[in-house]
Amino acid sequence: MAPRLDDQQAEKAGHIEWLLTDVDGVLTDGRLYYDADGERLKAFDVKDGLGIKLAQKAGIHVGVLSSRASGALDRRVAELGFDVSMTGKADKRSAFQEFLSEYGTTAERVAYVGDDLGDLPVLSLCGLSFAPADAVGEVKALVDVVLGPAGGHGAIRELVELLLQSRGDWERIIASYSAGG
Repeated sequence: MAPRLDDQQAEKAGHIEWLLTDVDGVLTDGRLYYDADGERLKAFDVKDGLGIKLAQKAGIHVGVLSSRASGALDRRVAELGFDVSMTGKADKRSAFQEFLSEYGTTAERVAYVGDDLGDLPVLSLCGLSFAPADAVGEVKALVDVVLGPAGGHGAIRELVELLLQSRGDWERIIASYSAGG
């Protein structure tokens, strides 16, 4: 059974302007692939990609916050039209504070999804926090919602559906698809 937001979380969802996500273990399954030339490859779930587009269609800005930089990630971010890409950020707390300042928003208006220890600082500061099903125990113990799917297997899509349903945007978004939009 898919998780649901409780009343307090649903209230917070109505104020979310940004969805930020970690990459390895959230947008991907966390495995790193290397080709013969040492180029790092990543696999992304197409359902998560549509989830990103659905969030954007509902007016939510999206971004990545990752401790790693990757050409494969840069391509996916460009392909989906992410609003911000913060990569190579080992100190995620500082990167998150810089993000808030640069984009003129507050932590309460940000939903964040992460899966490992490096995400704990942002998860503890943001307005709504999420983790994929296969996140480490310390992350799952801290977040507001543990999602049903594992990282790289539709966790972002489920998160976006939860947000949009709680905000009352889901039916409008679905109607735009059934009307050919």
